[in-house]
Amino acid sequence: MKIGFDAKRLFHNFTGLGNYSRFVVGSLLEHTTGNRYVLYTPKARQHPEIDPITDNTNVTVITPPVLYNLVKASSLWRSWGISYEPTIKSLDVFHGLNQELPANLPGSLKKIVTVHDLIFLRFPKLYNPVDVRIYEAKVKAASQSAQSIVAISRQTAEDLVDFLKIPESKIKVVYQGCHPQFMKCMPDEEVSKTKRKYNLPDQYVLNVGTMEARKNVVLIIKAMALLPPDSRFPLIIMGRETTYKKQVVAMATRLGVLSSVIFLHDVPFTDFPAIYQGAQLFVYPSLFEGFGIPLVEAIESGIPVITSTGSCFSEAAGPSSIYVNPTKEDELAHQITRVLGDGELRRKMIDESKEYVRRFSALQITNELMSVYRS
Repeated sequence: MKIGFDAKRLFHNFTGLGNYSRFVVGSLLEHTTGNRYVLYTPKARQHPEIDPITDNTNVTVITPPVLYNLVKASSLWRSWGISYEPTIKSLDVFHGLNQELPANLPGSLKKIVTVHDLIFLRFPKLYNPVDVRIYEAKVKAASQSAQSIVAISRQTAEDLVDFLKIPESKIKVVYQGCHPQFMKCMPDEEVSKTKRKYNLPDQYVLNVGTMEARKNVVLIIKAMALLPPDSRFPLIIMGRETTYKKQVVAMATRLGVLSSVIFLHDVPFTDFPAIYQGAQLFVYPSLFEGFGIPLVEAIESGIPVITSTGSCFSEAAGPSSIYVNPTKEDELAHQITRVLGDGELRRKMIDESKEYVRRFSALQITNELMSVYRS
């Protein structure tokens, strides 16, 4: 089978969507034989995360003809010009990894699109109105032209039906897995070295994700303020900085806990495992996600998880994590105290959650994707 991918994010994004793209292609390369893969990208590049994929003899990389770059129209090539590349005619499947497909792909070609979330439709006030219209148009067009849609959670599948009226028969839930670096137990000296690098305390509570209102980090700040100072673990907030950070800082200052909060921005992805594994607890009170990959990263790293009720969180974190109402800081404060104070509970949460996330293995996901491609 010859499979083509819209691979822009694979080459140029080193967070969620890029990690997903590399996970999919890398897993297919590792766990299948006999397939060929064609990566279509406006611009190729070398990078330690990319090179193991592009160096494989079963992978071909296609970039735009020179004319597109001369007139600065690489985005037009991605949304339309790909369909007229000669290699398209030799494909069995084209998979849009990130919610869109090129226009005018041949009718004989099987088209698959992955939809990660429809948060821009569920919470439109969090986005620029023009962006909402663009995102909606792209995902609607892709969903209508694709023969099959891969939703990364049951929640996303339900949203496709509710918001875009996509027939359930077109949708297949295939979960995403996390980067294999989180599955490796870091040596104690490596964890200690990383803590020194970022001036981290010996013990801390961790939160990971872009600092935006939907992630609801303010709730952790409010919960911290309810804890006695002598039992208040420092909070590490790691992720891309946005204007929402001002609200977090203002709340922490008003409640007198700012000295217990450490912000980490622009941390290399390779340092994430040691920072995760140095934590005593992962807290993720987000209001809504398409899947919530940091929950899987935390569980694979061997730390217990507290997250929110609702949305897709139980799909990612499983039955042995703890769930709290994302508007109730007293409930979160109680559960933080409970988990940090009960070693047996922590071990049970870690062991049972690690068993649960086996369903997100690369082999399992590869088999499910190949089933979609062949169906």
